[in-house]
Amino acid sequence: MATPIIDMWMQHPTERFLSEPCFASLLRWMGVEEIPAVPLEMTVGSMDAAGVSRGFIAAWHGPRGALISNDEVAKCIDAYPDRFFGLASVDLYRPMEAVRELRQCVKERGFKGLRIVPWLWNLPPNDRRYYPLYAECCELGVPFCTQIGHTGPLCPSEPGRPIPYLDEVLLEFPDLVVIGGHVGHPWLDEVFSLANKYPNFYIDTSAYKARRYPAPLVEYMRGRGRKKVLFGTNYPMIPHAACLDDLDALGLDDEARALFLHGNAERIFGL
Repeated sequence: MATPIIDMWMQHPTERFLSEPCFASLLRWMGVEEIPAVPLEMTVGSMDAAGVSRGFIAAWHGPRGALISNDEVAKCIDAYPDRFFGLASVDLYRPMEAVRELRQCVKERGFKGLRIVPWLWNLPPNDRRYYPLYAECCELGVPFCTQIGHTGPLCPSEPGRPIPYLDEVLLEFPDLVVIGGHVGHPWLDEVFSLANKYPNFYIDTSAYKARRYPAPLVEYMRGRGRKKVLFGTNYPMIPHAACLDDLDALGLDDEARALFLHGNAERIFGL
C-alpha cells in the first residue's frame, strides 16, 4: 500500500490571487510571465500525479480584501470532500467580524484551522490585531498556520522572523498550536530553537522542493525533529510531483518519512 501524503500548504488559486502584483518576483523565479487559470480538476490532477491523498487549501485575506475567500475554499471542499481540508483566513482590521467568521468556518463548515500570512499585512504575529484570533483558535482547538522566513513576493521579510515575534506569541498562548510554513530561511537556528522550546510549534516545508531543503533541516527531520516537520508544497507555485522529487535522497528512515508525509499532520489536526 502506498504511503499516504498530506500537503500542509496549498491553495486553489483564483484570478485575483494569480494577478496579485506582489507575486511578480515569484513568476520571475519560475521563468513565466503569468500563471494561467487553474481549474479545480487540474489541482486534483496535480495531487493524483504525485500520490498526494489530501491537501489543506487555504483562503487568503489581505488589507485590500480576499484574494481567495472562505466561500471559495468551501466550494472546493464541497466538490472534493475526500481530498481537501480547509484553512480559513480573515480580516485583521475587523477583529470581531474576524473572530465570528473563523468560528463559523470551523463550527459550521468543518475548516481545520486559520492561516494568516504576515507579510501580506506587514504585521508580525505579535501584533495586537492577531490576539483575539489566537484566543479563538485555542477555544476552538484548531492550529494557527503562518509563514516564517524571508518572503519571495516583493514585500518586507521582517514579519516572518521567528524571534522575537512568534516567541512572544508562544509564551503568551501556551495552548496555541502554531505551524510555521516555508521552512524559515534564513533564520533556521531561530526556528529550531522555537521548535525545541515549545511543544506546540511545528514547521512545514512548503515552497521548497525536497532537493532544496537546507541540510540542517534534513538533519533535524532525521533526528529529534521527526515529529516536528510536515510536508507542504505551496501549489500552484510548485507542482506536487516536483516537491517530492528526490525525497529518497533525504535519507529518512521509515518512521521519519511516514511522520513527515502524513503522520504529523494527522496527529496535530486530529484527522
